[in-house]
Amino acid sequence: MPTKSDEASLISDSGSARGSLKIFLGFAAGVGKTYSMLDEAHRRRSRGQDIVIGFVDTHGRSATAELATELESVPRKSVEFRGTSIEELDTEAVLARKPYVVLIDELEHTNAAGAAREKRWQDVEILLEAGINVLSTLDVEHLESLNNHVADILGTAIKDTVPDRVLHEAAEIEMIDIPVKALINRLERGDVVPASDIAAARAGFFREGNLSAMRELALREAAGRVDEELTEYRKEKRIEKPWAVHDKVMICLSPNDGSLRLLRRGWRLSQRLHAAAVAVFVEERSPDDKEERILREDVALAERLEIPVVKLTGKVVDQLIDYAKANSITQIVIGHSNRTSIQQRFKSSIITDLVRELKTIDILVIAAEKETSS
Repeated sequence: MPTKSDEASLISDSGSARGSLKIFLGFAAGVGKTYSMLDEAHRRRSRGQDIVIGFVDTHGRSATAELATELESVPRKSVEFRGTSIEELDTEAVLARKPYVVLIDELEHTNAAGAAREKRWQDVEILLEAGINVLSTLDVEHLESLNNHVADILGTAIKDTVPDRVLHEAAEIEMIDIPVKALINRLERGDVVPASDIAAARAGFFREGNLSAMRELALREAAGRVDEELTEYRKEKRIEKPWAVHDKVMICLSPNDGSLRLLRRGWRLSQRLHAAAVAVFVEERSPDDKEERILREDVALAERLEIPVVKLTGKVVDQLIDYAKANSITQIVIGHSNRTSIQQRFKSSIITDLVRELKTIDILVIAAEKETSS
């Protein structure tokens, strides 16, 4: 088995810039990830790119198999395990072949015992470091951060997982999506699993509720990626004005008075706008016991409403302005100031500063009202 130093030498010998990874993301087997990957490979080959298959599993689907047979394949490696020969991706053979693009199915796959690396995504990282571009496939239930959530939905834990960073570091993600009923029709026609396995599949993973939940998770991941790309573009172009692709509500928590009223109003606003909501607390100094209690109550309610809480440190108004600009906030919910008339006369309020600096963001000021713990 190659050591870390062996792997490093394989990478350094290529002398190439890091390759790019494109992931075809789906929510279940049979949505068309592998077919879409092969179809793109054919388009790339027609443009003159050097394309090979490292490992593709057609699962007996004739249309997919036909696309695969028309492309060059790097021979697989046989690994002996408990008296059985198992075929795995031959990473070293792909490195020796040095294609411009290699196709590698099922990023989450766990290699057979005795293989050079435990996981296929680790093989992919070796190839990327060697300057080889990779097209790969992944279903959303294999993301490490979703493991507990997926187990709650499916009633069973997913063992083969991929670190979220692999998805986030991919150069491109293409969501392969079809309606749940269309996927069930494919299944029942025998286009997903063998006929003998259809009944078990329909009673297990392929229940309509499971598929709908997995589809929603995949769509959220894809939407999150679009948000990341939009944020990076706005930073690159120094665009401060938020683009109202969809609304985002920022609820400003305060340790001086309970923000329970603000949280509820902000949550209702986000529901009405079908918007994401976030609660933001800025700590200028360490809170005292009373402020700690107020913040605990605020955070507890935010958790019950499933509103994420972000803690920032620094000058309150500066931090709120910077966060709003950086995160494309379109609505701000903040409590009315309790300052005296003398304080208002000699020093501008946080609300005044927000209004002045965030001219394109709607600011909803809620009347001050102390609440008891909820």
